[in-house]
Amino acid sequence: MLRSLLSAFPFALALALPGFAAESADVVIRHAAVVDVAQARVLPDQAVVLRGQDIVAVGPDAELAGRWQARRSIDGRGRFLIPGLWDMHVHFGGGPALVEENKALLPLYVAHGITSIRDASGDLPEQVLAWREAIRAGSLAGPQLFTSGAKIEGLRPVWKGTLEVGDEAGVDAALARLRADRVDFVKITDSTLTPPLFLYALSRAREAGLRTSGHIPMALTVSQAVDAGIRSLEHIDYAYKAGVKDEAGIAADFAAGRIDRAEANRRLRQGFDRDAALAAYRQLAAKDVYVTPTLNGGRIIDFLDVDDHKADDYLAYIGPGLRATYAWRVERAAKATPEQITARHEHYRELAAVLPLLQQAGVTLMAGTDAGFLNSYNYPGIGLHEELSLYVKEGLTPAQALASATRAGPAWFDRLDRYGDIAPGKAADLVLLDRNPLEDIQATRAIHAVVLRGAVHDRADLDRMLADAKRQVAEWNAQRTP
Repeated sequence: MLRSLLSAFPFALALALPGFAAESADVVIRHAAVVDVAQARVLPDQAVVLRGQDIVAVGPDAELAGRWQARRSIDGRGRFLIPGLWDMHVHFGGGPALVEENKALLPLYVAHGITSIRDASGDLPEQVLAWREAIRAGSLAGPQLFTSGAKIEGLRPVWKGTLEVGDEAGVDAALARLRADRVDFVKITDSTLTPPLFLYALSRAREAGLRTSGHIPMALTVSQAVDAGIRSLEHIDYAYKAGVKDEAGIAADFAAGRIDRAEANRRLRQGFDRDAALAAYRQLAAKDVYVTPTLNGGRIIDFLDVDDHKADDYLAYIGPGLRATYAWRVERAAKATPEQITARHEHYRELAAVLPLLQQAGVTLMAGTDAGFLNSYNYPGIGLHEELSLYVKEGLTPAQALASATRAGPAWFDRLDRYGDIAPGKAADLVLLDRNPLEDIQATRAIHAVVLRGAVHDRADLDRMLADAKRQVAEWNAQRTP
């Protein structure tokens, strides 16, 4: 504490002395309305001073701006400055042939104000790990990238790009590999992983100090996974499952083979209970377990009969190989009967109704899209803004939705000391908007400029990113045309 006070003293003294020479900075954003997300308030007419990758000063423009000599000044008059956005559930994959198409998605995030992403595992773990390091080193343009590396799964799983385990020794070896890869968290899925090994993997990861997320086996309750150490529930479906009154009985019957998956899902749908859900959600909050709803991906598939997305403008930014991975979900949805389509619509509404209950119970919601390969028409970049709009539509306030995309991600990674606020010492990852997102969450789409690691990308730069992405996809399309 003494050292920090002493280091701050010369700066404080400099501000107190009349005529003291202005300090140097790289960028000053002047006359901006700074959005304090934590307090859900706007601080008008602020100056924000950047040096390198850091925010070094924030305060009333009349008091602060004249004390700094910056190489670049940005007029924030009439605009609103927010911390950079985080998408906490994305995917890269589709096989080695699609490495470049996946890599080309990175600028799309930046162009939409997303300065950090969390890769929740695909089938290109080595490439994603390499991209993470290249971005950190400054040799690759893109948002800050966190990744789970390869996910942990059972033997002969549905998903590719996994560390296959069949016993406890296999789990231990997989975790040792992930520690060697310096992954940011561990993803555990359940297509073939046995429930005992799932719980073992969670507990061993927790012992190793690794954060975990994943898909919970039907034969387990959500509370069993939580007690074993899971830190993030991916997809709102698992939060819904936790709110079923007889969840334990359904899990036990499924584990014993007395019911199949279809019957288990039928009983889950019929058994949701509001009081049971709120009690379960309070336990999630008490144990600091976050939920990443990924509502938008489910909405797209559930309502393909209403909008087939074949005319989406954003298809122009997605490579032909990645677009081809959309087919399996689209084809499966197309085979649904009218009764199944109606049930799909109803189930989406049931899942979405869980969102305000989670918020009411104090669960931290993390905005994440599930965007990437396989997940049809769920586009990197714009998908996060669509996700936030759904949160407000389903009952959250704009401030709560904004917090899910600016503060929840840093909090999950224990990085609120560095991200999630606009204050001295925080990272210079910022988005300057033309409208107030606390009044209308759609304002997050009205991007005037993005600051990423201290580098300013104005609207012209962002438009060039989008144009370059579209041009590259057009070239790939032409190469595939006979």
